[in-house]
Order: sequence, then structure tokens, then C-alpha cells
Amino acid sequence: MQIGDLSRCSGVHIETIRYYERVGVLPSPARQANGRRSYGEADAKRLGFVRHARSLGFDLAAVRALLALQQQPEASCAKASQIAQTQLEAVDSRIAQLLKLREELSRMVSECGRGVVAECRIIEALAGSKES
Repeated sequence: MQIGDLSRCSGVHIETIRYYERVGVLPSPARQANGRRSYGEADAKRLGFVRHARSLGFDLAAVRALLALQQQPEASCAKASQIAQTQLEAVDSRIAQLLKLREELSRMVSECGRGVVAECRIIEALAGSKES
């Protein structure tokens, strides 16, 4: 299949597929006589693996490590578990940050008198913020 076909069947944009090839997450594809990329079922499966891992928030280094582990079916999966645990901890941290953000926004909205901007608690709270 050509890159457009791979893009349609995987849901991954063509430019992202090319990027994954450049950074080595996907192998360089075979080329047809006219120079066009040619992909097989193994490429589609690997791209599906990458897409799923990325949707779970794994960075490219983790994806590379997981792909390397996939090539060693008899090896211990301890490293895969460690990579997933690290990602889980990062997700938990982001959730905690989002909960704090939600709490702050909720407080700002509840304190808003919905009067004029000159007396708006939301604008006041943002103007007095020390974060950028």
C-alpha cells in the first residue's frame, strides 16, 4: 500500500508517518520503481502500535523502547512494566494538576458577581496572579 492508504487505514496523518520514519520509529519503507513508498501489513501493525502508545501519552523514547522489547518475545516484561509505571505516574501527576486547576477556576467563577468588568473577581484574580 502507498502512504495515503496507510494514512487512511491507520488514522495517522501522512506527515506524521514521514516524521516517524525520519526519527526511526518506523523503518524506511520499500520504494516502488517510481520512487513512491510502499508499505506492508507489518508496517501498518507497527504504526498501529505507535499510534496507540502515543494516544496513551508515551513519548517517542518510550515508544522506541517498547518496540525494541516487542522484538524480544522471550525476554522479561519488567522493562515494559517499568515504562508503563512511569507513564502512569506522569498521568497521575497531570490529573492532580488538573484537579487543582479545576478547583481554582471553580472558585473564580463562584466568586464572580457577574457585574461590570471593573469589579470582576475573575479579572482581578488573573491580574494578581504571579504565574505566567
